[in-house]
Amino acid sequence: MDLRELLSIPYLLEAEAVETEPGQWRVRLAYPELPGCTAEAAVVEDALRDLERRRIELIVKLVEEGKQPPIPRKPLAASDPLWTARDLGLSDRIAALLGAAAPTARN
Repeated sequence: MDLRELLSIPYLLEAEAVETEPGQWRVRLAYPELPGCTAEAAVVEDALRDLERRRIELIVKLVEEGKQPPIPRKPLAASDPLWTARDLGLSDRIAALLGAAAPTARN
């Protein structure tokens, strides 16, 4: 399986609201199938963005180390990991690893 396919694998997402102090809440997200892949923020969109960045970085790191990330299900055919990486500010590195130039628009 190549990097594009590995970055297109859908992982289970766990989400919970955590009261850190009386009346103060944060969102905690995790991909439990990817060890250590968690994020926490006051706003769910911020937590999800951080979680996606961590997912991509973890998978790329494992591949660079010659290890295979968990593959609990088949990659999504309609996924565009390069677009996601570009949206998260990781496009240059991911594009180089995928062996393609980052596209200018999502198709």
